[in-house]
Amino acid sequence: MTQLPDPRSLLQLDRLIHEPARLLILSILAGAESAEFAFVEHLSGLSKGNLSSHLSKLEAAGLVAIDKSFRGKRPLTTLQLTPAGRQGLAEYRKQLAAVVAGIPDPNSTDS
Repeated sequence: MTQLPDPRSLLQLDRLIHEPARLLILSILAGAESAEFAFVEHLSGLSKGNLSSHLSKLEAAGLVAIDKSFRGKRPLTTLQLTPAGRQGLAEYRKQLAAVVAGIPDPNSTDS
């Protein structure tokens, strides 16, 4: 008989990162040195307000750095995953992989 995972392990996942929109933002930023706000907005499909709200939470937690500057006369917002953000995302991936690995396959015929 296979031992089932402790279902409470799901509760140990970092809730700040686990939220789908924030996980999406962090995933986009993980693949780049930095990215412009408009690029992340386009790729994620989030509205400006929704993206901004999630970014504020990620910035407050130290996971994302936000740099506001100008390109000519136009405002430019650049986003970057911080070292703490990279570490947090790496830990989240490990935790999630462990949780998923412990879930029995519902299609398995093994008893």
